[in-house]
Amino acid sequence: MNLFDLHCDTLYKVVTENLPLDDKSMQVSQILNIDSKRLQCYAIWIPDDYTPEKAEQTFYSAYQKLTSECKKLNIKLIEQNESISDAFKNNKNSALFTIENSTALNGKIRNVEKFAKLGVKIITLTWNAANAVGDGADVQNSKGITDFGKSVVREMEKCGVVVDVSHASDKLFYDVAEIATRPFIATHSNSRSVTNHRRNLTDKQFKIIKERNGIVGINFHRDFLSDNSDSASRYDLLKHIDKFLSLGGENVICIGTDFDGCKLPYDITGSESLAEIYEMLLKHNYKESLIRKIFYENALNFFENFDNRRIM
Repeated sequence: MNLFDLHCDTLYKVVTENLPLDDKSMQVSQILNIDSKRLQCYAIWIPDDYTPEKAEQTFYSAYQKLTSECKKLNIKLIEQNESISDAFKNNKNSALFTIENSTALNGKIRNVEKFAKLGVKIITLTWNAANAVGDGADVQNSKGITDFGKSVVREMEKCGVVVDVSHASDKLFYDVAEIATRPFIATHSNSRSVTNHRRNLTDKQFKIIKERNGIVGINFHRDFLSDNSDSASRYDLLKHIDKFLSLGGENVICIGTDFDGCKLPYDITGSESLAEIYEMLLKHNYKESLIRKIFYENALNFFENFDNRRIM
């Protein structure tokens, strides 16, 4: 079983708790089945209460830690301009460095290019509050994107960094949709029609991402899976996948677990649960070709196409 996971918060725990990447407490396990390949996006989460200066410092600490841990564990850390598809094909365990909350830029537009050169491939524009780029999902009466945010989106597109609208307010989402010239994604967001949470995507938002050739990662956080989060289970994943499929999302749906950064349903414990989820989809008459798309092929295809259309 292969996997391309668009989002986890494992790196934040590694940095802030000074733990090894393969610590047994992590939900992202470094123990892979002999016949499996994985490409894991490791996001450095920047909490909303960090100052921009602390956020930038945390980013550099995360870069150093991820680089050293990947070397130690023989994980292929994909660098700028390297083929993601080739890295996945030629390595059992691969990693992409991503950022959750553009406060890490510290208000410096030049940091977009600097971070891209260090291998950053995705930046989630906000977490839940407002930052210099725009408003997160918890902001009431959102004003959307700022002038600096517009410059950031343009610079990200120029540098080949993917815009992630997970955590964006609705106003920020639509502002991004209006100005973006390249595909954008939601790395870890579910269906608001299934679970009425502001962090989930409306049908209209999902369709826009689909029409722009983007992708959406299914999030395992129990609050986003069910309106009754205490009883959320892996079977709730089916409801969100089915909803997105009904919107034409066969080539859009991916996995964005949010491991090590969320409250999981009672029957999901971490990486070891993914094989059970795969089998669950098979038992619910999903064709294996579709499951492969969801687990890794859609994400691989997205990045291959995104890089081939890069603005120079």
